[in-house]
Amino acid sequence: MGKNKLQKFNDMEVLPHVFQYSFSDLQQKPFELKGNWKKDFFKNENPIILELGCGKGEYTVALGKLYPDKNFIGVDIKGARMWTGARQSHADGMNNVAFLRTHIEMIPHFFANNEVEEIWLTFPDPQMKKCRKRLTATNFMHLYQQILKPNGIIHLKTDSNFMFTYTCEMVKENNFNVLFCNEDLYHSNLNDPILSIQTFYEQQWLSRGLTIKYIKFELPHKADLIEPDVEIEHDSYRSFGRNNNNLKSIKQ
Repeated sequence: MGKNKLQKFNDMEVLPHVFQYSFSDLQQKPFELKGNWKKDFFKNENPIILELGCGKGEYTVALGKLYPDKNFIGVDIKGARMWTGARQSHADGMNNVAFLRTHIEMIPHFFANNEVEEIWLTFPDPQMKKCRKRLTATNFMHLYQQILKPNGIIHLKTDSNFMFTYTCEMVKENNFNVLFCNEDLYHSNLNDPILSIQTFYEQQWLSRGLTIKYIKFELPHKADLIEPDVEIEHDSYRSFGRNNNNLKSIKQ
C-alpha cells in the first residue's frame, strides 16, 4: 500500500464526522447513532439525505453547501476515495455533512425506520449482467424502504442509458410516482440549482458528448415489488473503457 493511501486511511480514522464499522463490529455492538443521527450528531431536526456509492464525496459536499438546512451523509466502502470529500468538508467546517464507510447492503444497521427522507444515487455502476447488484433493483428498493419515510424520494443521476432505462421500467412496473424524469438533463431548460453540481467525472462525460439522465421518484412502503421483464440494449462504450479515443471509435 502506498504511503499516500495509508495516510488517507489514517486520516479517516480520526476525522470526527467519518464513521467506519465492519460487520464484526456491528455483531459486538449496535451502531449507537442508529435512530439518533439528528439528536446526537447533527444536533438539529433537519432532514437526512443519503448519497449511496458516494465515491469521492464531491456530490455530498456540494449538496451540503447548496442546502445548509439539510443533513447529508455520503456512504461508500472505498475509504481512500471518500477521503477527498471527508477532508474538504472538515476543512470547510461543515456541520451538516458526514460520511459512513460500509457496504450499501448494510445500511439498515445504521439508520432506523423513517430516519431518512431522500436518497441520491449518482452515477452508479449499471451492473448490466447482475440485476441484484444494481442500486435501483427491487432488492435494494426493499432495503431503502427500511430506512426511508413513506414516499421518500429516490434520485438517480446517470450517464448510462442502460441504467436509466432499467430504472424507468422498474418504476413503471411498480407504479411509483415520478416527480421528474429527463433523458438529457443539461439541455432541458430546467431552472434548478441542482444543475450547478457536476462532479469531475460528470464533466468528463459531458465533454465527450454523453447525455446525463435523471429521474426522481417516490418510494412507497409496499411489500411486493416487481422486477421489470424487459430486454435493454447494453451500453457499448463501457466495454471499451471511458477514454476519448474509445468513445470516438464507437461513435464512428
